[in-house]
Amino acid sequence: MSNYTVKILHPEDKIFVSGHRGMVGSAVCRTLAQQGYNNIIFAGRDELDLTNQQAVFDFFAVHKPQAQVICAAVVGGIIANDTFPADFIGQNLMIQTNLLEAARRFDCAKTVFMASGCIYPRLSKQPIREEQLLTGALESTNQWYAVAKLAGIKMGQAYRRQYGLDMVSVLPANLYGTGDSFDLENSHVIPGLMRRFHIAKMEQAKQVTVWGSGRAMREFMHVDDLAAATVFLMQQAQVEEIINIGYGEDMTIAELAQLMKTTVGFSGELCFDASRPDGTPRKLLDSSHLFALGWRPTIPLTQGLAATYHWFVENIETLREVNPQAWQQ
Repeated sequence: MSNYTVKILHPEDKIFVSGHRGMVGSAVCRTLAQQGYNNIIFAGRDELDLTNQQAVFDFFAVHKPQAQVICAAVVGGIIANDTFPADFIGQNLMIQTNLLEAARRFDCAKTVFMASGCIYPRLSKQPIREEQLLTGALESTNQWYAVAKLAGIKMGQAYRRQYGLDMVSVLPANLYGTGDSFDLENSHVIPGLMRRFHIAKMEQAKQVTVWGSGRAMREFMHVDDLAAATVFLMQQAQVEEIINIGYGEDMTIAELAQLMKTTVGFSGELCFDASRPDGTPRKLLDSSHLFALGWRPTIPLTQGLAATYHWFVENIETLREVNPQAWQQ
């Protein structure tokens, strides 16, 4: 392992959470606050343009965070990745590069970089271990995002080796939960299905069409579990440079659709549109390194979906759509 300075996190430490308005960033802020970290700083896009390097440097010079969680990113589902490839690669590269260089220049001792399990090779051996990163071809439908996140991981490793930056890159499973985007075209699978089923229920439709064959397999994790794991890792004296965060179980999209039908209370039929892409055939993370440290997820999918649907119904009038210019993850 490379030489680097270990930062032990203390409750009074100033922690910068970028992307705090997104699903992941807001969950990390909630979890930090619940665990007694009350010196959390953040800035919306109207206050800080993370693609502007000088603006990022000025922010770090003034606020001097001792730790940061990089949640800010341009994210979206298969269609969004295919429609906005320049945004997914270009803006993500600028955001993460600026934040890592700022950490080096202004002595931000600990950084957690939020990557994603979707950046592993398309045909990875299952379950996917961390050492499989960069061992094969990427899934073409999200290659732009994947390349940017891979560059962020490698940049973090380089900064760790050359400058002693204490950085860990986390690769979570497919996420869902409070604060997600429920855009019908550009969101991830769970919020997209949830909104589709809800509309069908309200309109008393006879069927709901699910994109893809239904055979692709995915692992799903509630965002509050991810946030808990992230804070847990920030509290550790020493962890791996790259670590998976998953629930440990997966299911087919067809099984998910059936579960969503029950959760929403839709009584019609399911129809699968095989002309739509499935994406990676299967994606189950091996989270044994994290589990060996003593952390386990606590929110089962049935419970998490029910809570998410309740939040969705309560907030349906103010839901945000996917905006490729916005930083949300």
